[in-house]
Amino acid sequence: MVRLLGRSGARPARRPRAPLVRRTPETTLGGRSLAAQVFVLQVVIVLLLVVTAVVALVLQARHDTTEEARNRSLAVAETFANSPGVPAALRGPDPTAVLQPRAEAAREASQVDFIVVMNPDGIRYTHPKPDRIGRKFVGTLAPAQAGGTVVEEVDGTIGRLVQAVVPVKTADGRVVGLVSAGITTARVGGNANRQLPLVLSTAGVALALATGGTALVSRRLLRQTHGLGPREMTRMYEHHDAVLHAVREGVIIVGGEGDLLLANDEAHRLLDLPPDAELRKVFDLGLDADTAELLASGRMATDEVHLVGERLLAINQRPTDLAGGPAGSVATLRDSTELRALSGRAEAARERLDMLYAAGVGIGTSLDVTRTAEELAELAVPRFADFACVDLFDAVLVGEEPDALGALRRTAIGVIRKGAPLYAVGEQIRFVESSPQARCLAEGRPVLEARLAESPGWRAQDLERTEQVVEFGIHSLITVPVRAGALVLGVVSFWRSERPQPFDPEEVVLAEELVARAAVSIDNARRFTREHGMAVTLQRSLLPRTLPEQGALDIAYRYLPAQAGVGGDWFDVLPLSGARVALVVGDVVGHGLHAAATMGRLRTAVHNFSALDLAPEELLALLDEMVARIDQDEAADGTTAQVAGATCLYAIYDPVSRRCAVARAGHPPPALVRPDGRVEFLEVPAGLPLGLGGLPFETAEVELAEGSRLVLYTDGLVEDRKQDIDTGLERLRTALGHGDGSPEETCRVVLESLLPARPNDDIALIVARTRALGADRVAQWDVPVDPAAVGEVRAAVARQLVRWELEDLSFTTELILSELVTNAIRYGSPPVRVRLLRDRSLICEVSDSSNTSPHLRYAAMTDEGGRGLFLVAQLTDRWGTRYTPAGKVIWAEQSLP
Repeated sequence: MVRLLGRSGARPARRPRAPLVRRTPETTLGGRSLAAQVFVLQVVIVLLLVVTAVVALVLQARHDTTEEARNRSLAVAETFANSPGVPAALRGPDPTAVLQPRAEAAREASQVDFIVVMNPDGIRYTHPKPDRIGRKFVGTLAPAQAGGTVVEEVDGTIGRLVQAVVPVKTADGRVVGLVSAGITTARVGGNANRQLPLVLSTAGVALALATGGTALVSRRLLRQTHGLGPREMTRMYEHHDAVLHAVREGVIIVGGEGDLLLANDEAHRLLDLPPDAELRKVFDLGLDADTAELLASGRMATDEVHLVGERLLAINQRPTDLAGGPAGSVATLRDSTELRALSGRAEAARERLDMLYAAGVGIGTSLDVTRTAEELAELAVPRFADFACVDLFDAVLVGEEPDALGALRRTAIGVIRKGAPLYAVGEQIRFVESSPQARCLAEGRPVLEARLAESPGWRAQDLERTEQVVEFGIHSLITVPVRAGALVLGVVSFWRSERPQPFDPEEVVLAEELVARAAVSIDNARRFTREHGMAVTLQRSLLPRTLPEQGALDIAYRYLPAQAGVGGDWFDVLPLSGARVALVVGDVVGHGLHAAATMGRLRTAVHNFSALDLAPEELLALLDEMVARIDQDEAADGTTAQVAGATCLYAIYDPVSRRCAVARAGHPPPALVRPDGRVEFLEVPAGLPLGLGGLPFETAEVELAEGSRLVLYTDGLVEDRKQDIDTGLERLRTALGHGDGSPEETCRVVLESLLPARPNDDIALIVARTRALGADRVAQWDVPVDPAAVGEVRAAVARQLVRWELEDLSFTTELILSELVTNAIRYGSPPVRVRLLRDRSLICEVSDSSNTSPHLRYAAMTDEGGRGLFLVAQLTDRWGTRYTPAGKVIWAEQSLP
């Protein structure tokens, strides 16, 4: 068939297609069909194979039986002859008595028919039948008598057997006896005989299965050939040949030696083969080396594309000997030139869609203008361009709307290789009017410069730099405006250097779409930057910029805003009357303008409430009530989140008594570092966060040794997503145990130990080291309830001021105390006490047990009193009333000279 298909020269004449002849069952069973012939031949072959296998098995069984009998008889004879005690028994007076039992035991154990022990002349000493003991052994003995062995097949009285005779030797090599062991072949060959029926039945089953399989194969062949004989098959071949040469797919059959056996008409056309190509070597047909090597190798190939002339051919090749066929291969050829071009365009479109999708998910992952610009440059290089530059107006970088006349700043750059002579990141750029970037900004549309070397407008930007850019290999440019609605935020430049083809208009459309998606993210980041800056400005304006002067505490603090946004953490230091100082820290849940504004309201409220000299629990109660009112107002408004969740800690330290009163509303407890370095967290009742109401707050008081450090902080320092608050408190305890004890050093050590790389929450930290106001700077007197005692108080005060070297304040101090003591005696209740404190100012305090407080007013011309407090207010820097559990204290402060 191959010869017919592979002949060279003229093709066979095309004849009209003859109808296929379908055989009837009668003609098929007559044996003239190809299927019937194959069936008979296969059945005969299988039958011969089965018979041959059975005969071979029988012959092999017989041979194996003889060999097994020879080996077993020889092994038993040698084993018994060499067993201990046999030579001695042969030399003994009665060998039979010793050896007969042993021989019988060995015979039964080894399953042989007999073991006979003889003297060197062949007279038996042992035998399975005792009546044969003493008779001469029948068999060949000479080789054994000479020291050798004998194995022979004989016909004995018990049947055909194999016997072995071996000598029994003494230590010096003399033969003192012979031992013979024998076994009948029937005993050994019994297993083979028993297996023969199984073998025959298996062979019968195999014959039946093979016959059935042959019948199935023949039946399938009968269906495939439709019962056709050789003549009809020839006619069918001619039809197949006509079809083979008419198809639009090339077919080539190559032999195992690399000869072309067949090539249809389409293969001749696609490969431009010569007319006499068949039966010639593939390498002699003028094909390109790669295609010829593939066809001659016979290796498997699937849609392997080769350029043959001007055609792209997809070649599929399979070896013909995979299923036992002849050596060689068959290959089909398909012209995929147009399909390849279409596939290339589809791949390019897919790549562009993938890039736009990547831009949608990969640009704008953060609300940072610079980072968003960097993401755009990273995405564009190298998938779209070899270099990408993002230039934004300076106003955009700070969150403001861009100024069309403002300068641009290179915000991000993506490069495929280093060393390009482009403007570096951070440089301020002003493009000349003729440059593509300036035209792009002015017109608000992309500009394509396909060949930079031929663009005088682009070269006018910087003649020296542009010449370096061209020499570097950058040859094509697309500039696209970064537009967000009506705003133009900047310009993006895409440069090409690695690929020789310049940018085309289709790529301009892709660049515009890519930048449009990035522009939305850049504008969002700009708006966030503006709002974030406003919130930060508001937050900083609401936080204390400097700490007030006071002498009770040595204070250091740190405030770190969160990376993600403006929070509501705050702190303050408030000087109180009587040289006391209030420390406060708070935290408003949430971030943004609302949290910052709420923080400012709380801080202002604490300032106002602290002016009333309230106890810590009373001040927190007022804050709680205020937050509840705020929540009610905002809940009614429905446009702003509620404040509930704010926390606060308020502490008052008195340097005279060295006692500290602390209350907290849902805030972490303060830490105390004793002068000896011991660290503890004060046991302060937690209380509910502000705004929840329902339960009163409690104040805890603790006496602090001079030099103790009181540490107040917000939860951002000790709690985040990776650790709970208990772990954070233990880390804080460890950090507070280090350092030299100064507040500044304590702040530094704490932040180095606990500050996360990217804080998710604001952090406020205050470290206050206590001071004490010594007894030498405090003076106090009990005053009798008698107007005459006022003079004595004035004299005592004057003497004390002399000791403090403050004589210049004697007149005003006496006048102030005269008025305050007189009011206490006249309108108050005993006991009345006077106390002077020398701190940064001179503090005068008059206390009594009544709760009535004097009020400053303007006295009328006819009034006899009411002018005392007015004089006190004029002579002092500050004055006021402080209520205590035992009454009230009226105080006044004067600046020291």
